[in-house]
Amino acid sequence: MSQATDPQTPTITSRQRCPVAKGLESMAPLVRTTEETPNPIPTTVRGTIPTWINGSFLRNGPGKFEFGNDRYNHWFDGMAMMHRFHICDGQVSYSSRFLRSDSYVSNSEKNRIVISEFGTLAMPDPCKNIFSRFFSRFTIPNTTDNASVNFVKYKGDYYVSTETNFMRRIDPQSLETKEKVDWSQYIAVNSATAHPHYDRNGASYNMGNSFGRSGFFYNIIRVPPQEETRGTRGSADLTGAEVICSIPAAEPRYPSYYHSFVMSENYIVFIEQPIKINVMKFMLYRFLGKGFSQVMTWAPEYGTIFHLVNRHTGKRSEVKYRSAPMFALHQINAFEDNGFLVMDMCCGDDGAIIADYSLENLRRASGEEMDEFYNSLCRNLPRRYVLPLTVDKQTPLDQNLVTLQFYKATAKQTKPGEVYMTHEELHDDELLQYGGLEFPQINYDKYNGRPYRYFYSCGFGHVFSDSLLKMDVRTKELKVWRFPGLYPSEPVFVASPKATEEDDGVVLSVIITPRKEKSTFLLVLDAKTFTELGRAEVPVDVPYGTHGVFNEMG
Repeated sequence: MSQATDPQTPTITSRQRCPVAKGLESMAPLVRTTEETPNPIPTTVRGTIPTWINGSFLRNGPGKFEFGNDRYNHWFDGMAMMHRFHICDGQVSYSSRFLRSDSYVSNSEKNRIVISEFGTLAMPDPCKNIFSRFFSRFTIPNTTDNASVNFVKYKGDYYVSTETNFMRRIDPQSLETKEKVDWSQYIAVNSATAHPHYDRNGASYNMGNSFGRSGFFYNIIRVPPQEETRGTRGSADLTGAEVICSIPAAEPRYPSYYHSFVMSENYIVFIEQPIKINVMKFMLYRFLGKGFSQVMTWAPEYGTIFHLVNRHTGKRSEVKYRSAPMFALHQINAFEDNGFLVMDMCCGDDGAIIADYSLENLRRASGEEMDEFYNSLCRNLPRRYVLPLTVDKQTPLDQNLVTLQFYKATAKQTKPGEVYMTHEELHDDELLQYGGLEFPQINYDKYNGRPYRYFYSCGFGHVFSDSLLKMDVRTKELKVWRFPGLYPSEPVFVASPKATEEDDGVVLSVIITPRKEKSTFLLVLDAKTFTELGRAEVPVDVPYGTHGVFNEMG
């Protein structure tokens, strides 16, 4: 088992750099089952919702955490609930529906958990005899289609997605569940992320795993644009999907977990991070009585590997780019600059945090119990890596190859064909007061893969986000929206129709609170000043969710 020792691993972690929290309130009300609202209801608008906003803000996330006497263990396990805030002429309506996945339907019919999720193993049917229950542990469990992570788009259709090989096509207006789509019916992958990228020609890119006798591979997927003559179709269409590059795992028995990937105008970078999946335990986890979350481990001794791929040709660079151990769930942006690839992402120093988000932890009591949990968590901070694109036999050893002005990140060729990178902290100390950040968003349509200046994100002064942040990556200046007891969702930027600057537009976020029932509102911020323009209050309870998109066609 080859391992990479790293003398530059930080001695002071991101968690240690942030202040210790005291007196935190319980998040239990934000992770409890709620009722769906299938028929749109009006909201009460305070302030002004710009009349040029015309579309639907779609959100996804867990919304049901038990069936009968069975309870889920992890926040990721909850059944997917979709939310729609429809905005038109300064008014807003709200609706929501549970995703009618096979998992949801089967669990509902049996009134117990029959499909395993990330942190919860479905137990054998208690009505079966002891021998049937024993041998059922040796059967291959059904893969969940509980797509509770994100809304994604392929060939003009909306889907909800998780990190298995299944997606569900969705009607973005009614939130009606359509057919189940299996990636493996189109290409040879066993899973795909919930964070595809889109190019300016309408093609979609994603990544998915495959494994077999030949090993474990990370595959880059391309789905072609929607055909202009297609018209309206009544079914999902992923025809033409192809794997453009397969990257062999550095450790086939211990492949890496990943949640997203990097894409610029000409390159894709896959980050093989040291959150490792024990393949043997994965194959036996049902027999061992463990959830999938328990087969993942943080293994910093492996370091981090960056795989560079030309996204037009699918050719993988022979150069191996490495860095200190870190993990990144979400990328901010990436762009090319005079022979270098600049990559900005939210990074942490301890990948064990994923398993920490159990419902037991999230429902801890206010005060010391919650303080202890939060203060033990890793904090993610924005970092910049600069990858030199031209490394050959003439490239010198042990010399900083980053010659770009104003960049503090470094890259040195430590031996032929191997480059070691150190990052630049893409923030000032002020950010530490907000507990780091996550859920980054940019003006994607205009600036993804290109030089940019601003990103929007959530600050994490609690186990769930308790502030909204706007970061200027040139000056590292912060703008902040924060009020005690209010917990915002991932911010989504919507450009003004007459935008002339990068931040001409609004930022949308759904605000919830554990302090008062049915006190949800859609917040609309001026993206430039980061001040409130208006809010749309709706008398419903919304659990804390994951990701969302703005559908201009809504």
